[in-house]
Amino acid sequence: MDKKSFIKYLRSLGIEVHTTTKARGHQGFFCNNRIDISKNTPENRIMPTLLHEFAHYIHFQLEPDLPKTGGSLKVLFKADNPIIEKELFKVTNFVDENSLCVKLTEHRARVHEKILEYDRIIKKAYPKFLRSKKFKEFDKYIKKSDAKYLLKYDRVKVMGGFLGFTPKLYTINTIEECFPKMPKEFAAYIRLKSAIRKQSRITARINRLNKYYKRPTELFARFIEGLYLDREWTEAIAPNTCEIFFELLYDGYYGNLKDVIK
Repeated sequence: MDKKSFIKYLRSLGIEVHTTTKARGHQGFFCNNRIDISKNTPENRIMPTLLHEFAHYIHFQLEPDLPKTGGSLKVLFKADNPIIEKELFKVTNFVDENSLCVKLTEHRARVHEKILEYDRIIKKAYPKFLRSKKFKEFDKYIKKSDAKYLLKYDRVKVMGGFLGFTPKLYTINTIEECFPKMPKEFAAYIRLKSAIRKQSRITARINRLNKYYKRPTELFARFIEGLYLDREWTEAIAPNTCEIFFELLYDGYYGNLKDVIK
């Protein structure tokens, strides 16, 4: 089945299909019996994306509250088996390499190395320094310095007083220029705080992505993509899931999906 035939088939089911939208910033989007495919989607990604969104449609027939709950693997596969989730995530990693979060994980590792580097610099002068405890020497030094603003922000503009002084711009990269008398250990501490904030942001983003990719409805949709892209490989990495899926498929559990897979 080619793209045109598939779109025609989807419309025969009463599904609105639009291929010239922005799809809410995604390659594809399903909502309220409508499938949008972004006009910017590469040609080789259109069919997999259509199948992905059609899988959401099929899932929606099984769980009408899907948009709110994200669905349930127990409903999708009529089984409460933890192996299914593990296998589906392997398929997700195959279908969408972004789910591996490789760049973010590498970025977090580099930031962590910076944290250790700043920690070593501080401990040369203050051997008892611990990140988990207050740095009293630093706190005493920083009280009367504008550098204290860099403990929360990497870039900050401090406005002048009532006499109209020119605002001063401080950044995490120009500490030595802005505060030439500051000990290098204290500059390292400010950068340490910045790196910890960055590490937390990256971790939060990885957690959000993992939560998204592991939603049952997304696992199922990428599973259907996997069967289209490489059925043999998908069956190899998700044997238990495929066995359950095809048994339910041929029994008519997934409705119109049977016609498409066949």
